[in-house]
Amino acid sequence: MICAAFVHINLKDVHYDNCRSRRTQPECPASLHRHTHGHDMKTSTANSLTLYTFAMSHYSEKIRWTLDHSHIPYREVRMTPVFHILPALRMGRRGQTTLPILQTPKRSIQDSTRILDWLIEHYGPLDVLPKTQLTQIRDVERRFDAIGKDVARFLYANSFGSADAHIIRLWTDYATPGQAAFIRRAYPLIRWAFKRKLSINPKRAALAQARITEVMDWLEAQLADGRTYLVGTHLTAADITAAALLAPIACPAQHPVYGEPLFAQSMAAAIAPWRHRAALQWVRRIYELHRGQFFSDLSSDQQAAKRSA
Repeated sequence: MICAAFVHINLKDVHYDNCRSRRTQPECPASLHRHTHGHDMKTSTANSLTLYTFAMSHYSEKIRWTLDHSHIPYREVRMTPVFHILPALRMGRRGQTTLPILQTPKRSIQDSTRILDWLIEHYGPLDVLPKTQLTQIRDVERRFDAIGKDVARFLYANSFGSADAHIIRLWTDYATPGQAAFIRRAYPLIRWAFKRKLSINPKRAALAQARITEVMDWLEAQLADGRTYLVGTHLTAADITAAALLAPIACPAQHPVYGEPLFAQSMAAAIAPWRHRAALQWVRRIYELHRGQFFSDLSSDQQAAKRSA
C-alpha cells in the first residue's frame, strides 16, 4: 500500500446533484437539485445525502443507479484514487478505504450493501427493494457482489502494461492539477501497490475469469425462460446489482466510464470470448431501458430549464 504520507487531504471534490454521466454531460438544471419526485422523507436525515464514489467503481454505480431510479436527491463527490484513502478511513471508521460511502447528517455508511440496508430503513419501502421479494433480491445481490474483485482483477490484469495511458486518464479525471501530476509521476509505484492489493497475477486473473463465467452461466439460466427481470416483473436492486457489476465487461453505452469507445477498444481482446453472450446482451438491454431513460429525462429537463430561463 502506498504510504499515507503521500496523501493530501485537500481534495478537489467534483459535485453532482442527480447528474452523473460523462464529463460532456450538460450541467443539471437547478430544479433537479431540490425535488424528491414525491418521495416522503421519513426523517430529517433524508434531506442531505452525499455519495462519495469512484467514477469507474461498479459498487458506486450500483448505489448511484439505486438512488437515481428511486428519485432520492443526493450530491455526488467523485474522488481520486490514492487521495481517497485518508478521507475514506476517516468517514468509514471501519479501517477500510473502500467506496462508495453515503454521508448523512448523522452518520456515514460505507459499503454498498450497508448503504442499501440504510436506504430500506430510512426510505423504504422502495420500488427497487420491495418487502415481499427482499430475500430473493438480496440473494442475487450477494451473488454478484461476490465477483466485484474478480471483475476488477480481470480488467486490470488485461490493462496494466497495455492501456496505462487510459488508466491514468481515468484516475485523474476528477483530480486537481497537483494530484494528477503526482499520479502520473508515481504511477509505476501506484500500479505495483494496486497489483499487490488485488493479487493481480496470471493465476488469479484466470481464476477471476472462471468465476465471472460461472456467474454469467447462472444469469443466463435465470433468463432462459424469457424473463426481463431477475426478480418479479419490474426493475429491482437484483437487476441493478447484476448489471452494474458486469458493466465493465458488457460496456453499455449509457455507462459514464465503460460506455466510452476508448475503453471498449482497449478491452476488446480481453472480453472477446464473452462479447456476444446472452448475459452481457441482457446487461446492455437493462442499461438501455433504465439508465438510458434516466439520462433522457435529464436531457429533457435541461432543455425545459433553458426554455424557461
